[in-house]
Amino acid sequence: MAHTTAEALRQNFLGNSPIWYKQTIIGFLILNPILAMYDPFVAGWVLVLQFIFTLAMALKCYPLQPGGLLAFQAIVLGMATPEMVFHEAEVNFPVIMLLMFMVAGIYFLREMLLFVFTKILLGIKSKILLSLLFSFTAAFLSAFLDALTVTAVIITVAAGFYGIYHKVASGKKFDHDHDPTTDEQVVEMHRDDLENFRAFLRSLMMHGAVGTALGGVTTLVGEPQNLLIAEIMDWEFAEFFLRMAHISMPVLVVGLITCAVLEKTKAFGYGTELSPRVRSILEEFDHAMAEKRTKLDNAVIGVQAAVAVVLVIALGFHLAEPGVVGLLVIVLATALNGITEEHRLGHAFEEALPFTALLVVFFAIVAVIDNQGLFIPVIDWVRTFDGKEEEALFFLANGFLSMISDNVFVATVYISEVEELFLNGEIDRATFDAMAVAINTGTNIPSVATPNGQAAFLFLLTSTLAPLIRLSYGRMVIMALPYTITMSITGLLALWYLTPLI
Repeated sequence: MAHTTAEALRQNFLGNSPIWYKQTIIGFLILNPILAMYDPFVAGWVLVLQFIFTLAMALKCYPLQPGGLLAFQAIVLGMATPEMVFHEAEVNFPVIMLLMFMVAGIYFLREMLLFVFTKILLGIKSKILLSLLFSFTAAFLSAFLDALTVTAVIITVAAGFYGIYHKVASGKKFDHDHDPTTDEQVVEMHRDDLENFRAFLRSLMMHGAVGTALGGVTTLVGEPQNLLIAEIMDWEFAEFFLRMAHISMPVLVVGLITCAVLEKTKAFGYGTELSPRVRSILEEFDHAMAEKRTKLDNAVIGVQAAVAVVLVIALGFHLAEPGVVGLLVIVLATALNGITEEHRLGHAFEEALPFTALLVVFFAIVAVIDNQGLFIPVIDWVRTFDGKEEEALFFLANGFLSMISDNVFVATVYISEVEELFLNGEIDRATFDAMAVAINTGTNIPSVATPNGQAAFLFLLTSTLAPLIRLSYGRMVIMALPYTITMSITGLLALWYLTPLI
């Protein structure tokens, strides 16, 4: 009986993930207590790398379970406390609300988004122009809304496109309730077209995701840490934009140029054109939907468009926290379109809540980083330099640490340290301003290198879309690499040679 129970537990542990992956996680859990007894600092860094490994294997096993086991072990070992985890979650509560309600709100706008973006996709034949449009639109919207909302929109659009191709290529009716995640028949019949379409969507998603970073760095509402820095520095919207512009604007231009060059050279997984067969399938769907569309369908799309306008205005003028706006979107989009049954509401939350749970687990890892002082040696080393060298190293250090942890946490740690230096009279106001600019741009620009560097990237990696289009952690790193290089170099040169507008 005991043997049977042990065998059942062994088989159930981490589900259907490969046996080598299960053995690796068990090895992590055995190694950590040993390291924690001898050197908690080293154990902390090892834990961070282990968690990144679980993110990298997201297509093998959702990171919530293995990452959660590591986080729970860290708390048991005393590397962090439950109170610290709760504090991190409390500080980031606006992001949690954003995920819970805004992503669900976007779900109720999907008919309108699919209608608009289908027209755009079929109307623009040039892949370079289409990629630039995705990147620039994502950047523009992220500057006035927020990166997670924009990412949720492009995920919804891409998932809709994938679902259309799957349904038509499978010879099925246009049934909105059909599950698009089982594609064995499509692989058998249209393997080349399917792989082509996956590559096409991957490139658009990465251009859009990088676009959110290009726009997110420019304004105080673009990323959560921007608002934190602006509050500490007492910068209003226009002043924040002007202080960042000498870095953010050249980076935006270079980012868009990089987008065009990647599509032209077809390097790093970019440049895949929409095949004629896939285009014909999308056109077939569009024509079929146009013929079937009733006055009621048009009214639904019209209501969703009106709600989208409310969404943009509310976020653009920061009338409320994004999570509260998301709740408003849910209420308006459902009430005005007659969606009142609970089971029809529940599907909207399926995408975001697993990631919300994963984010809280991530906060536990952040608590370990904070409690063990893992970043303190880097801060102390950077402080040994002066002037432009110190600013440049702040930019690079923030970027590197954001790649391996989280840009919001890194910015919070660094701006708090620099504020303390200013309040103690160790630096003057001009130096304080320059360091704040370096911190903000450093956490926003080089952090595109890895999915865990920015919440929007991590959301994309762990979304239901990622396995459909074969977008793994490693592939995201490779596709982000040229952007990371060009944007980071541009940001560093701009910081060194250009001066703020004010």
